[in-house]
Amino acid sequence: MRQLQSTITSAGELILALADVPEPEAGAGEIKIRIEAAPINPSDIGLLTGAADMTTVRAEPGAIRAQVPPALMRAMAARADQAMPCGNEGAGTVVAAGAGAEHLLGRKVAIIGGATYADYRVVKAEEALVLPESATAEQGASCFVNPLTALGFVETMRAEGHSAIVHTAAASNLGQMLVKICKADGVPLVNIVRSAEQVAILKAIGATHVIDSTAPDFMAQLVAACTETGATLAFDAIGGGPLAGQILTAMEAAINSRPGGYSRYGSEVLKQVYIYGGLDMAPTTFGRGFGMAWAVGGWLLFPRMRTFGPGTYARLKQRVADELTTTFASHYSHKVSLEEMLEPAAVAGWYRRATGQKYLVVPA
Repeated sequence: MRQLQSTITSAGELILALADVPEPEAGAGEIKIRIEAAPINPSDIGLLTGAADMTTVRAEPGAIRAQVPPALMRAMAARADQAMPCGNEGAGTVVAAGAGAEHLLGRKVAIIGGATYADYRVVKAEEALVLPESATAEQGASCFVNPLTALGFVETMRAEGHSAIVHTAAASNLGQMLVKICKADGVPLVNIVRSAEQVAILKAIGATHVIDSTAPDFMAQLVAACTETGATLAFDAIGGGPLAGQILTAMEAAINSRPGGYSRYGSEVLKQVYIYGGLDMAPTTFGRGFGMAWAVGGWLLFPRMRTFGPGTYARLKQRVADELTTTFASHYSHKVSLEEMLEPAAVAGWYRRATGQKYLVVPA
């Protein structure tokens, strides 16, 4: 069967290629899924391309190659010369089942765990999310990463004692899910986007606070939104540049505007920014105008889910299944086969990570 693999050679070259590998078979308690749809998420791109300079891409039959700058090879040392299967999540039909999992034969399921840019995948039956009878593989393809990340943000907010959220790159598929979740759950949400068109997208689905970071009065709007919502927690998909620091500054200004809020040492209210993406790989910069009660850290989906425990994880998965075609509906701008995914024009498209440009891999 075909499987898309990414290799960074010790000589400093990325090879992204379709490999012919043995077709897996389901053992006891396992299911074999014919993959019918798998999204390309930003979280997939790090494995797909590593630290390669994608302006150097050159195509050959069934593969693309690109150069990795020598200065970045140290960061790639742990994966050098390893052919790594790609694709975090996907959905398809159960075509074979081991003992104890026969009841899933013929059902559509969604899975996560890697190697989904392939014809088939075997997983433990208990790890799959069984889709509603009426659901398609395309509808279930993005069941895990974006929906559980958005739900995880709200769970983190509650667990850490915050009451409102700031979210960046908020017009993404994930961002639109978060708008719907927060609206349904009564959570105040401040959305930061990068254009007037994206403001309109979120306003149309019911977002209250949507701020264009390119507007000349961006900081004034951000302070006003933080003041109104009381937000002291942010999730940042951008990563690089000054935005995380601007959010902390706005939160501090909002706290200081309240009666008794001012202190020459800065407020004692913790302001937390979690960076969960890397749309901008430049250094993260801060103008320290927000006192000393602040924190910046990383947020990664499944380590965070483990801290919530299996009961919470099961509850969130069930909510995704229940609201698959409403809250957690994903939209794709392009559909490509495994072979088409390696065409230079497609590579340039999915590598761009642009809002509204989401690719779905349809192996067949």
